Amino acid sequence: MNFRCFSAILGAAACLSLSSCANSSVISLDYLPQAGRMLRGAPEFAVGEFKDKRGEQSQTLGHVRLPIGPSVDTIQTRLPVSDVVRNAFGYALESRGMLATDVKGRFILTGEIQDLRSQLLVHPYGYTRMRVNVVEAVSGRVIYTRIYEGERQSPAYRPGSGSPVPILRELTSRALQDAVDRALDDTRMRQQIGSSVDDRPRYSPGML
Repeated sequence: MNFRCFSAILGAAACLSLSSCANSSVISLDYLPQAGRMLRGAPEFAVGEFKDKRGEQSQTLGHVRLPIGPSVDTIQTRLPVSDVVRNAFGYALESRGMLATDVKGRFILTGEIQDLRSQLLVHPYGYTRMRVNVVEAVSGRVIYTRIYEGERQSPAYRPGSGSPVPILRELTSRALQDAVDRALDDTRMRQQIGSSVDDRPRYSPGML
C-alpha cells in the first residue's frame, strides 16, 4: 500500500470516527422456531438465572470498527444480556412444548454466559458461548451441564453500502439461537433426564 492510499484510509477513518464516535445502536434479538427441526418434549422446564460472565456492561454486545481507528458504533441490547438469553430459552422451550405450566416445573435451566457478542472489523460477526445447566427442581442438584456455542459470519462489509447494524442483529440472533437449539435438542441431555414428548402447539416467533 502506498502512502497516498494509506493517508486516504486514515482520513476516512478519522472523519467517520469524529462524526459517530459517540454513536450507540440499540437492537432487539429474536428467536425464530424452525418447524420440523426441533425435538418436542413434555412441559417440565422452567428457566432460571443465566449469569453474565462476559466482562462487559450488561447491555453491550460489541462494536463496529474500521480496520484503523477506534470504534464508530456500539451495539447494545434493549434488555440486559442475561435477560435476553433467559428469554431466548423461554421462547425455545415454549416452541417445543417444554415450558412448564406450573411455577417451577420438574427441571430448571440455569447457566453462565461466557460470551455473546456482535462485532464488525472486516466481516460482520456474531458469536455465543454459554454453559447450560439442567437443575432438578426438588433437590437443586445439577443433573446435566455442558457448554454450547453458536457462530455466524457474513461476507466482508463494504463501507458506504449502508448501516451494518441490521446484518449484525441477524447474525447475533442466529448465533444465539444456534446455541440455544443445540442445548435443548441435545440427545444426551434428553436421555439423561428421560424427557417425554408432548404435542402442544408451537409458539410463534418472539423478540428478545
